[in-house]
Amino acid sequence: MAAGSAALLLSLLGALGLSDPGPLEDVVIERYYIPKVCLREAQMGDFIRYHYNGTFKDGKKFDSSYDRGATVAGVVGVGRLITGMDRGLQGMCVNERRHLIVPPHLGYGSIGVAGLIPPDATLYFDVVMLDIWNKDDKLQITTLAKPEHCNRTVENSDFVRYHYNGTLLDGTPFDSSYSKDSTYDTYVGTGWLIKGMDQGLLGMCAGEKRSIIIPPFLAYGEKGYGTVIPPQASLVFTVLLVDFHNPKDGVSLEHLEVPASCRRRAVTGDFVRYHYNGTLMDGTLFDSSYSRNQTYNTYIGKGYIIPGMDQGLQGVCIGERRRVVVPPHLAYGENGVGNKIPGSAVLIFDVHIIDFHNPDDPVEIETVHRPEGCNVTTRDRDFIRYHYNCSLLDGTRLFSSHDYEKPQEVTLGANKVIEGLNSGLLGMCVGERRVLIVPPHLGHGESGGRDGTAVPAGLSGTLRGSCTSLGKLSLLRRAFLSSPAALACFSARGVPGSAVLRFEVELISLEEGVPEGYLFIWHGDPPENLFEQMDLNKDGQIPADEFSTFIKTQVAEGKGRLMPSSDPEKVIADMFGNQDRNQDGRITAEELKLKSDEDREKVHEEL
Repeated sequence: MAAGSAALLLSLLGALGLSDPGPLEDVVIERYYIPKVCLREAQMGDFIRYHYNGTFKDGKKFDSSYDRGATVAGVVGVGRLITGMDRGLQGMCVNERRHLIVPPHLGYGSIGVAGLIPPDATLYFDVVMLDIWNKDDKLQITTLAKPEHCNRTVENSDFVRYHYNGTLLDGTPFDSSYSKDSTYDTYVGTGWLIKGMDQGLLGMCAGEKRSIIIPPFLAYGEKGYGTVIPPQASLVFTVLLVDFHNPKDGVSLEHLEVPASCRRRAVTGDFVRYHYNGTLMDGTLFDSSYSRNQTYNTYIGKGYIIPGMDQGLQGVCIGERRRVVVPPHLAYGENGVGNKIPGSAVLIFDVHIIDFHNPDDPVEIETVHRPEGCNVTTRDRDFIRYHYNCSLLDGTRLFSSHDYEKPQEVTLGANKVIEGLNSGLLGMCVGERRVLIVPPHLGHGESGGRDGTAVPAGLSGTLRGSCTSLGKLSLLRRAFLSSPAALACFSARGVPGSAVLRFEVELISLEEGVPEGYLFIWHGDPPENLFEQMDLNKDGQIPADEFSTFIKTQVAEGKGRLMPSSDPEKVIADMFGNQDRNQDGRITAEELKLKSDEDREKVHEEL
C-alpha cells in the first residue's frame, strides 16, 4: 500500500473515533511509530522480515511471532499472506511500527481457523518491520570517510585487516571486531568471506571507512548464522580498512626529499645511521628513533634488520628522506612483534639518512685551495698549526678551533689526533684548505665521544686522561673552565657512535719535524770532531752550559734543528741527560755518542 493510502486510512480511523464504525471495507492502518530516516518502503514483491502480535478486539492473543522466538519472513503483496496483512505491510519502513485492523473478509472470513480464529473475526495486529529486500537488490556501499592520499586500493587476492561493526537492518548488533580488540584479517575474493563483503571491500583505501549493506542472498541467506543472524537477514557493516597487502608485494619506496648532489649511494655492506618514524598504515606510531634522541645504526643488506628495510635502504643518499612501505612477509609476518605491531601488519618507515660509510672507506680529501709555488708539504713528525671546523654530515656543528684564542697545534704521526685527520693533514702546504670526510673507523669509532673517552680532533693524546677527570667536575665549575683543552673535551661528548665526520681544515704554519726517537737532527753531516767543537774551553769535558750553547748555535746557524712543539730548554736538557751517562753533570768524549751510532750498536748487539 502506498504511503498516501496509509495516511488516508489513518485519517479515516481518527474520524471513526470510539463509536462502532460498523463493517470495515478495508484494512485500517495506524502508523504509531515512523523512523526519522526511511531509506526504503516495502513494495509488492519485496522480501520482508517482521515481528507481530495478533489479538482479537477484546485483547485476547491468538498468535505472536515473539512467542515463537522467530521473525516472520516472506514476500509481500503476492497472496502468500492474508489480504489484510498483505495490504497493511506495504509502504512500511524498517523499524516502523503499525497497528492494523483487518476485517473478516480480508482475514479468515466466515470459515476462520479451527480452534484458533472463529468465523467472521476482526483481527488486530501490532507489527514492527525489521528488514526489506528484493531479489534484484545489489550491494549498497556508502563512503563515510576517505584519506586524502590513496596510492592503491583493494583488489581480489589482497590480504586485508579491518575493523567492523555488524548490525541487522533494524540496527540490532550481531558482531564487532572492536569488542575483540583485534582486526579481522583475511584474503579478499577467495571465498573466505560472504560474497557481499568480498565485493564490498574492493576498491577501498587504507584508512577508508564504508557502510556496506548486504542483502541476504549475498550474506547468509535462508539459513542465517547461528542465533545472531536470522534467516533472510540483510546485514549492515561499518568497515574501517586498517591496512592491506598482496603476498606478491615487494617493498614500496617514496622519495620524499633527495639532496641535489649525491656523490654516492648506499649499497650492501655499508653501515648506515638514520632516524625514522615507524607507523602502521592507519597512522598508528609504533616506534621512533627521534623519541630516543639517537639514530638507528646498522649494516644494510646483511640480515641485521628486517628484509624490507634491508631492501628499502639500498641506494639512499646522505641527507635523503625516504618512505619505505614494507609488507608483512618482509617484516614481522603473521605473528607481529610485541604489543605494538600486530600480525600481518604493513609497516611504513619515514627515514632520514644521517650518514653512511663502508668499513673499507678511506679518508676523502677535497682540496678547496692550494697556494701556487708550493714546494714544502707536511709529513709525519712535522709540527703544524691549523684551523678546523668539525661537523656531522647533516651539518650539525661539533667543535671548531676558531672558538679558541689560537690555532690547533699537533705533531703529525705521533698519535695525537684521530687517524683520519692525521692522514688528511699530510701533504698539505701552508695556506692550503681542504675538506676531509673521515669514516668512523678512522675517527671516533663505534663509541663516539661519549663520557669524555674520545679525543676531539686536533687535541693531544695526553688529554685523554684530563678529559675523564674534567668530566667529574660540577656543571657550575665547568662554566668557568676557559682552556681550549677543557672546552674541547666537553665538545667531544657530542660525537655520536659510528659517525662520519666532516672537517674543514686550513694549514697555518709548518715546522719540519724530527724522526721518532730523536730530539735533534743535523741538516747535513755532523762535524768530524764533534766533541772537540762542543768542548768550548778545551778542558776535556762538556758541562751543561757548554752543551746548551753549542746546540743553540747550530740551530741559529741552520745546521740542525730541535724537535718542534716543545720547550727548547727542556729538549736540550733531555739531550744532555741522555749523553751524561754517569749523571755526574759533565759529558766526556767516551760518553758522547750520536743516536745513529747508538742505533747501529744496538743492531750489532742483537746480531
